[in-house]
Amino acid sequence: MESHTKKKFYGFHTFAEPGFPVSLSGAFRDNMRQFLQQCAEPEDYDIEGMPIWCTFLVYENRGTVLPLYTVEENVKHSDSPFCDYCRCAGWSHHFVSKRKYHLIIPANDEWNNPLDEGAFDIQTHLLHGLIHCNGYGHLICINGIEGGSKFICGREIMDLWDRICTTLHVRRISVEDLSRKHEMDLRLLYGVAYGHSWFGKWGYRFCHGSFGVKEHNYERAMDILSSLELDQVIDDFSLTKGCTLIKQMIDRYRDMSDTNLVTIRDLFRFMLTLKTKPSTGKYSASSVMSRSLSRYRTALQRCSLKFPTRLSLKNNYPLGKETPAKCRKFSNLAANLDSRWPVRRLEHVAEVIVEALKEKRARNNVGSCGMTRQEARDAARLHIGDTGLIDHVLKVMNNVIVGNYIIRRAVNRSTKILEYTIQDIKGGKEFSCSKIPDSIQVLIMGPGRSVSEDVVYLYRNVLVGYPESDSVKFAVQMILHSKHFVKEWPFRDEDDDSLRFVCRLATSSIDLNSDISRDFPPGEYVIVPLYATLGDLKIAVQNAMRDTYCVTENLQVMEILGMEGVRDEEVLFGLIESGKEIWVRGCGLDLENDLKYEGGAENWTVRCKCGARDDDGERMVACDICETWQHTRCGGIEDAEAVPRLFVCDSCCSSLAPEETRCGFTCNYDSYEAPVLLPNMLEVDMGMMYSE
Repeated sequence: MESHTKKKFYGFHTFAEPGFPVSLSGAFRDNMRQFLQQCAEPEDYDIEGMPIWCTFLVYENRGTVLPLYTVEENVKHSDSPFCDYCRCAGWSHHFVSKRKYHLIIPANDEWNNPLDEGAFDIQTHLLHGLIHCNGYGHLICINGIEGGSKFICGREIMDLWDRICTTLHVRRISVEDLSRKHEMDLRLLYGVAYGHSWFGKWGYRFCHGSFGVKEHNYERAMDILSSLELDQVIDDFSLTKGCTLIKQMIDRYRDMSDTNLVTIRDLFRFMLTLKTKPSTGKYSASSVMSRSLSRYRTALQRCSLKFPTRLSLKNNYPLGKETPAKCRKFSNLAANLDSRWPVRRLEHVAEVIVEALKEKRARNNVGSCGMTRQEARDAARLHIGDTGLIDHVLKVMNNVIVGNYIIRRAVNRSTKILEYTIQDIKGGKEFSCSKIPDSIQVLIMGPGRSVSEDVVYLYRNVLVGYPESDSVKFAVQMILHSKHFVKEWPFRDEDDDSLRFVCRLATSSIDLNSDISRDFPPGEYVIVPLYATLGDLKIAVQNAMRDTYCVTENLQVMEILGMEGVRDEEVLFGLIESGKEIWVRGCGLDLENDLKYEGGAENWTVRCKCGARDDDGERMVACDICETWQHTRCGGIEDAEAVPRLFVCDSCCSSLAPEETRCGFTCNYDSYEAPVLLPNMLEVDMGMMYSE
């Protein structure tokens, strides 16, 4: 009972916002310790000797408490000391970090159960992130509504993860984007619509592609697909089976849009906007229903169905002819506020909140159509990044007029929670939210039953199934082979009484003769007081390196390059500018340590015909003669096939036997169909398209 009184609870949507619940300014390795000490409680069990902490988050809209677990994995005692995620992210050359931190929110049904020994391998967690103590990490899985979450959407989980990473001062986070929705790869759908993957909304950018895809290939493929003109699409599909339906869909959304839809990017972005943003103008729920009412009644008569023959119309908010005396126009109120934001920005936030309230009122069948403060705040954050601005507007949103609507704030009698509600100034009528049968909705809404189904149809039949176009086909495959993305948090030199440096070991400190093919490991963040001496800096670098990596556990920093003639007693302030990168020379590295590089102790070479020169996470096979690795798919081995016991690469096959006798070997490139992606061919096709 006593342990329950010590538990700390934090709001899910506000946890890890700037300064809440802690303000951290150190390197990640130190920030994580402080975070666990102040924001988490140790659990009374462990996983194979690994300690566990728990942070309790309250999902305010439902009053539900969910656990955020942090597990500290000591690599010296781990069954998996090396990191496959680092290898696939291109970080094989990083020194092995001494500690890994797993941040896990289990699936809903597991919130009241302890983590078990297989927790790191479960893919159904709502959140699983891994961060090495050097600040580099990996987002392993996110599962929102589509992935099994009962009420927390993926966007909310990503917001939480991003805030945690920012608060802890991580350096880089990689993610392998395999997200799918309704059997659509979101990296392709969002790439065409927005120019980036779904994770791009949080700043994740192209890291590297599979099968030799480079960033310029990826960007060019994105340009080709997004610039496909809709008139050309209609013309190219004119002789196909689905030409009529595709033309109807395009014409329908062109008619609904207030702007001219020219390209396929315009079309998909507009359709996704209909799904996710407040509805206004020609495509609002009420206007679409109004234009479709006569078609609905006609459809009912034609089908002779026993459905209600009318839509109930009602005035939910009768206000009379005059506005209540205490209501003020928000524009006038905003002009008189003592605010650091301009009036036009305040008015824009108010309009966004009004649209969110209108949308909720339009889609609710029964019960209150109001929104709690957190709901209104979350809706506004979809369009506005400044949370301080949103909070400032919400604070004064009571009995105010925005456009043709009055916004009120009052306690809901049923839920006893403060809510924002919207009322029409004019006593106009609106449709009730009575559900229309799906069979009739097809006739009302056009070709598809919903915007979602239309998006799926166009994705499958236009993007993935474009007729007789090699350039479009290769561009699609190029994007689908671009799964690895990374977000970098830039080095921050805070405005405080500390000096911060990025410290790197000089090459003379490490024997690189046997590792000439490896990149050099990244530097470490080191923080010292404003009036620290050069000797203090050497000790700080030494302690940071010892605390972070296995091979530097006994490191002794001898000198800082460029400061050879400076005494250790000299004060750094005025000598070295804060924020600079410095190089240090030391001794005592344990170069014989097996836990040296995250990619493992083996020194292996990738050389594939697709152009890949490093591990990209795809299945590979090694040649039994030259021992170089290549993709099984590029070697003529299908994904469903087992790797043969003897495999000889193309180059070794050519050197061992003349062309007419190659069939005697396992390799069969003469009859092999080209891989699904040929970057060089794509370059040629793309160049031709641009020249046209």
